Amino acid sequence: MSAATIAGNYEIFMTMLTLGLIINPLAGLGGSLALKGSDAPDTLAQAQQAGVEAQAPRRMQRALAALQPYTDRLRIVTYSGEMGEWLARTMGFSYQLLGSPAGAVTSAQDTINAARCCKDAQVDLIVFAGGDGTARNIADAVGVSVPCLGVPAGVKIHSGVYTTSPEAAGRVLQRLASGQWAPLLEREVRDIDEQAFRRGRVKARHYSELLVPEAPDALQQVKNAGADIDELMQLDVAEGVIEGLDPQNLYLVGPGSTTYVILQQLGLEGTLLGVDMLRGGELIASDVNAAQIRCELDNHHGPVSIIVTAIGGQGHIFGRGNQQLASDIIARVGRDNIKVVATTEKLKALQGRPLLVDTNDPELDNTLRGMMTVVTGYQNHVLYPVGDTH
Repeated sequence: MSAATIAGNYEIFMTMLTLGLIINPLAGLGGSLALKGSDAPDTLAQAQQAGVEAQAPRRMQRALAALQPYTDRLRIVTYSGEMGEWLARTMGFSYQLLGSPAGAVTSAQDTINAARCCKDAQVDLIVFAGGDGTARNIADAVGVSVPCLGVPAGVKIHSGVYTTSPEAAGRVLQRLASGQWAPLLEREVRDIDEQAFRRGRVKARHYSELLVPEAPDALQQVKNAGADIDELMQLDVAEGVIEGLDPQNLYLVGPGSTTYVILQQLGLEGTLLGVDMLRGGELIASDVNAAQIRCELDNHHGPVSIIVTAIGGQGHIFGRGNQQLASDIIARVGRDNIKVVATTEKLKALQGRPLLVDTNDPELDNTLRGMMTVVTGYQNHVLYPVGDTH
């Protein structure tokens, strides 16, 4: 093992980086389909029928691009096919196969087996692409015995073991490959009950921990479930939004408790955890997927706006739990037509960190950077910075 252990296994220093590469190719497939996750057995079939392409390999590719100048200091071990081999070969990395998935469609057990093989191969770091379910699988396999780093690629990404974007993961990997040391800390793995999530209830809980290289500029925060949300402040925000609604506008209302209060105050039965479409004070469709949104945009000839809120504790306004608002949809609506809503308490909880965007389109992320107006109450607005997480 090429990592030197310092201070009771809490720091690592790399001379030759031995990387365990694991990709969950199903991660994120359910996002644009409004399926709330990718654990359901028919997710792959639905994605194929809708023409949805796997995003996890591409997001891992964006992360590993930072390692291409360091091929002489890099050793990759991985599983065959979509779990890592294809990407390593495409990017020109030397690699060693540790095994293969059991069937044509990968499973949670394949992820667990791959992580265990990486541990047996004495890797310095396991880098994996997926969501909270994938992080659980990795934790089941290795616990805190091997340093790990998550590249966000799933629908649900509440855990603190993921970076804010693939490029942020690339920065961490580049530091290690270039010989810089990194402190290690235990970060929380969280997951939710997907069945309850599909019924509109969030049942998130602490699951386990993984040992992660400390990188405050790259790691995302654990999602705040909103236990301390001030309901009166949300009502105030809702009144501020409702007063400015244009009856000619088509509104795409993103998920979250703050946006849900807006619908409630309008007397509408929307969805807490999906995207709803609103026009003329009426709900025209609820819990829509990306294809349904595109169809409505084609048929609507007036102005369009997106209303989103930030994820508590993390600050993401796009790319976490609202992948139905795909990058092409956001670009089509335009930055000037995005309305961000958040209570002042939610913004204070970010402790000065910017709002984040991770749309799966780095160019679009860049155009969304800068100061953005946030509705914080009735006739109350603040200018708040938006970062692109790269």
